[in-house]
Amino acid sequence: MVALNAQTRRQSLQDLDGQEWGEAAFGSYVVRTVHSLRRKPLLDFTVEDLRLMIGQAEGLPYLVPLAIERLQEDPLVDGDFYPGDLLMAVLKVESSFWHAHPDLRRAVEGIARKALTAHIQSDELESRIAKDIEAALVAFLSDERASAS
Repeated sequence: MVALNAQTRRQSLQDLDGQEWGEAAFGSYVVRTVHSLRRKPLLDFTVEDLRLMIGQAEGLPYLVPLAIERLQEDPLVDGDFYPGDLLMAVLKVESSFWHAHPDLRRAVEGIARKALTAHIQSDELESRIAKDIEAALVAFLSDERASAS
C-alpha cells in the first residue's frame, strides 16, 4: 500500500501537484471548499475533508491512502452525513484509479467486507446504510471483474 511519509503529510495538494488554483471563481460551497482544501496540509484533513475531496476525485493518490488509514481504524467513520459516508465515497472512486493502485483497491475491499460483516453481527449500522454499502461494494467488485475480462 502507498505510505505517505511525514514530509508529504505536511504538504498540501497544491504543494504536491504544483498547481495553484487561486481563489474559486464560482461561489458554490463545494467549489469554494475544494479550492480551500487544496491549500490545507494533508495532516490536517478531517474525515469530512477526505470525503468531500475524494467525492470530487481530487488528489486521489494522496487522499485515498489517508482515507484508508481512517477506515482501517473505523470502517464506518463518518464525515458530515452518515456512518460509512467516507467508505461510500472511496468505493465510488473511478475504476481507472483502482487499476493503477491495486494494493489500495485490495485494502478498500477488505475494509468494506469488514464493515458489512460487523453490521451482520450487530445493529450498529442502519439497514438502509448497510444496503447502500453492500450495493457500492458489489459495483466496486464488478468494475474489477469487467476490466479483467
